[in-house]
Amino acid sequence: MHLAVQGCEHINRACAIERSVAITRGYEIVNVVPALHAGGSCSMAAFKLFDDPVEVEHISAQAGLDIGDTSIGMHVQFVQVPVRPSNNELGGAHVTALRSRPKYIGGERAQYRQL
Repeated sequence: MHLAVQGCEHINRACAIERSVAITRGYEIVNVVPALHAGGSCSMAAFKLFDDPVEVEHISAQAGLDIGDTSIGMHVQFVQVPVRPSNNELGGAHVTALRSRPKYIGGERAQYRQL
């Protein structure tokens, strides 16, 4: 499991991640450093705490935790399924979780496995 922290729209909702993860997964690294009014405090903190941080504009995560209604869906694989955690607040911010599942394809004759 690897942590990715999404910044705000002022840095195109780019995600702070470790350079090794970006390279291993083939993510394109972009040149921006999160700041208080362009990226936000959480993104800034992650950038400072990571060993070798970079920003990437797009990721494809299998799941995510949305803290403060930042709309992380663009970074979670399609199809997203909301998960309602029992603790739905963190520091006063609303918390929602997302997981992904494979798409159902085909018509009325198609059969599916239980996931």
